[in-house]
Amino acid sequence: MNPRIEIVDYHPRYTEQTIEMWRLSKEKALGIPEMHDLDAHRYYLNRILAATNRIYLGIERRTGRVLGMIAADGEFITQLYVAPGSQRMGIGSLLVQLIKDTSHGDLKLYTFKINHGARTFWQKHGFVECQVGQHHNEEGLVDILCEWRNATAYSHLSYA
Repeated sequence: MNPRIEIVDYHPRYTEQTIEMWRLSKEKALGIPEMHDLDAHRYYLNRILAATNRIYLGIERRTGRVLGMIAADGEFITQLYVAPGSQRMGIGSLLVQLIKDTSHGDLKLYTFKINHGARTFWQKHGFVECQVGQHHNEEGLVDILCEWRNATAYSHLSYA
């Protein structure tokens, strides 16, 4: 556990900080600006993503700043973003571990082929690249389906 980071459930009071961090992180990773305006992003976060996913935030204890966020729907990790100045400090790893620990089965996610930093991160966390293609993302970029097998979900099985 990182003593300077508190993991909390998402709440709309964090909307503006979360969106700002998300947009900066995505632009840095992909080299392209966010295509949606702020109102559309707010709507997506609070009305769509929050209604269909568990969302956790990594909050800096000292300042209360949102430094990272993860969203998962049980089968897929749908979002993971860490503030550009706070990457490689364990925040993303804490968020991913929380999702893994609360998962009842395997997990999947999509990452963009051009995002080499994310691909390395996911591989480090046990995700295997399974399928390359363009899976209906708005950016029109080639992406990669990655999967993680939850060994504990199968530990009760025995073979004759």
